[in-house]
Amino acid sequence: EKGLIHSFDDIFILTVGDVEELEGFKEKSINNLLSAIEKSKKISLPRFLVSLSIDHVGEETAEDLADHFKTISKLQQAELSELEKINGVGPVVAKSVYSWFQNKAQQKLLKDLLAEIKIKSQQITNLMVGKLKGQTFVLTGTLDMLTRPEAKAKIKALGGEVAESVSKKTSYVV
Repeated sequence: EKGLIHSFDDIFILTVGDVEELEGFKEKSINNLLSAIEKSKKISLPRFLVSLSIDHVGEETAEDLADHFKTISKLQQAELSELEKINGVGPVVAKSVYSWFQNKAQQKLLKDLLAEIKIKSQQITNLMVGKLKGQTFVLTGTLDMLTRPEAKAKIKALGGEVAESVSKKTSYVV
């Protein structure tokens, strides 16, 4: 209502003066809000990719993209054919990612966001070794023995890949 935020990158430039004008915000709540915003300025590449709301890109796809490209600038420069070759990224997702980064409005948003935040360097999360090397799993429904994050971690620890949707690269649906 006050016009402080027009797009989601505007949240990173809020000041004490901006928030003081809002009803119900006192010193403690202002400090808590601005502290939380400051903390959120440091983000992992997969989490950043999810936050961009690119169609068809969820947590697993974001991890796959981050593991492959390591930096946002390399991902920005990726060709459609390179995106399609990534395990866990099919033609629909690849086109969505490619189109997002080619869009002028999205390029401006990304530039504005990158001026305010710091993306943590991407660590090598999976050396692709282990009993499940080369296998791709899609987890669906509920699991009796493990939570979904635990199952994903175990599959990855054994060298397997976890995808969000079934594709021709899927080895098993669990």
